Amino acid sequence: MTSHVKNTLVTTAAIAGALAATTLFNTTTVKADTTSSAPVTTTTSATKDTAIASAQAKVNSASAAVVSAQAAYGSASTAASDAAAKTAAASASAAATSAATSSAVANAQAAADSTATAKSTADANLAKAQSTAAATSLAKSMTSAAVVSAQSAVASASAKASDADSAVASAEAGQTVTANLMKSDDPTQASAAQQYFATKTAIVKLLPSGQVQITIPLTSGLKFLKEVSYNGVDATFTKTGDDSANITFTADPATSYTLAMTMDITSVMPFMPIMNEKALLAVDTTIFNGLLAAKSDADAALTSAQAALSTAETNAASAAQVASNAASAATAAATFASDAAVVATSAATNLTSAQAANSTAQAALTSAQAAQSAADAVLAAAKANLDSANAALTSAQAELKSAQNIVVVTPASSTASSASSTASSAGSAASSATNSAASAATATSNVASSASTTTVTSAVVATPATTKKATSSTPASSTTAKTLPQTGNENQSALVALGLAILTLGIYPMMKRKHA
Repeated sequence: MTSHVKNTLVTTAAIAGALAATTLFNTTTVKADTTSSAPVTTTTSATKDTAIASAQAKVNSASAAVVSAQAAYGSASTAASDAAAKTAAASASAAATSAATSSAVANAQAAADSTATAKSTADANLAKAQSTAAATSLAKSMTSAAVVSAQSAVASASAKASDADSAVASAEAGQTVTANLMKSDDPTQASAAQQYFATKTAIVKLLPSGQVQITIPLTSGLKFLKEVSYNGVDATFTKTGDDSANITFTADPATSYTLAMTMDITSVMPFMPIMNEKALLAVDTTIFNGLLAAKSDADAALTSAQAALSTAETNAASAAQVASNAASAATAAATFASDAAVVATSAATNLTSAQAANSTAQAALTSAQAAQSAADAVLAAAKANLDSANAALTSAQAELKSAQNIVVVTPASSTASSASSTASSAGSAASSATNSAASAATATSNVASSASTTTVTSAVVATPATTKKATSSTPASSTTAKTLPQTGNENQSALVALGLAILTLGIYPMMKRKHA
């Protein structure tokens, strides 16, 4: 049996003895000796009985509250002790974790900083490479567009040159146009020679020199038309039949030409002389004007466009190479930046893990400290409740003592007065014993409570049975008085002795322990 349990049993015994003694001493209410030194109050027996019963109930209730408060205080003390032990363990764990991880945190932080710097540099290089790649790609696009534009220009120039070549080729091949021989002195009148040019057309060809070759078909009269000239230059006759031929001459492009002709019709009309006349050939050869110049310009434009295309293609090839190199550099920078990001992420993860270990340990310490604070608060509240219960018990005991000291005034004879005085002395002694026992029980309870730092085993306080009160005598008249009934006095004396014995058994161990 532990010392705490012993203390509890001793306390319980003392309280039970005190309650028993108090109950037994109060079974008979008598008039107190007027020589008592304690302050007394005179009242009726019924009023005193009521006051004693009320005070006794308060003492019983306060005693039970003290025992309950002692149990709660013991539990709170145990919980506070456990919380303190957990706080100490958590503190030691946090310290050990911090010591173990401080180096890891420092290394992880350094690695994270280093990799972050490397990543930043790689990102900067990547951005620069990407900018260069974008610029070169734009240049490539522009040169490619220039190539396309140059190709379009070449195509256009080529088309124009082709059209010009075709026009010149067509002009050089010759075109049939309308032609009439008119009188030179009256262009509105047909020449006499018109009859020999039945087609009224001419074939015009463009010469490389820019001049035109004009051919007029002579359908008949070849035997009469001997000569044809333009500007003193004889035309060429090319026979196409016995009496037909093509007459050709060269001239600058114009809308009409004055031709000199010699006619000899003496073979049919001997009396007619050889005639020399001038005829106006109305034919428009200006249709070829500018064809050669247009062809020359188109050829020059084509040559220029082809040169521009060649330059554009050269520039585009160079830009494409630069763009390809820049793209390769950007790809390499992106790979390096990605690798740096992976390393930086890993370092950051390691740092976070190391910091989390410290945080977890610190959180556990904080939680333990909070639990300890809560347990301390519960312990303080339990101590306050115990102090309050002890104060309530002391107050109830004082109230009971005051009730026991009430003097009941009843008319009686001298014999009755003597008996009453004797009974009153016994009652006072019993009351003093009861108060002493209660005080001792309270002191023992407080000592047990102070000594206990672990869980307190609740002790059941014996609740005294309902107090048996003796029927007090009531005066029959103003001149006569009855003596107290004696029936059962012997049993009451035995009960008083039993209460004193129980009280002694409760007090003696405490006194012995106190002097040990």
